[in-house]
Amino acid sequence: MRTLTTSAHLEPDTSARVNVFDPTPEDEGFVSLRVGGESIDLALIARPGTTDALRALARAADEAAAALDRIAATAADGDA
Repeated sequence: MRTLTTSAHLEPDTSARVNVFDPTPEDEGFVSLRVGGESIDLALIARPGTTDALRALARAADEAAAALDRIAATAADGDA
């Protein structure tokens, strides 16, 4: 990934979608992973050869979701 630092908050209605751009005689093809909300749209472009990086991103997102589940469970236990 090239250098870019930004911050955005995910909201419950944040959407994610994948668009596939098939190869052409001039291009090897790629996928676009778009994450968006009301006024922000982030597009990650992945070309062939970047599957390991994309899978690592998916694993990190799953790990973050699991951490949020633990935080929510801990908060719920504290409320009881």
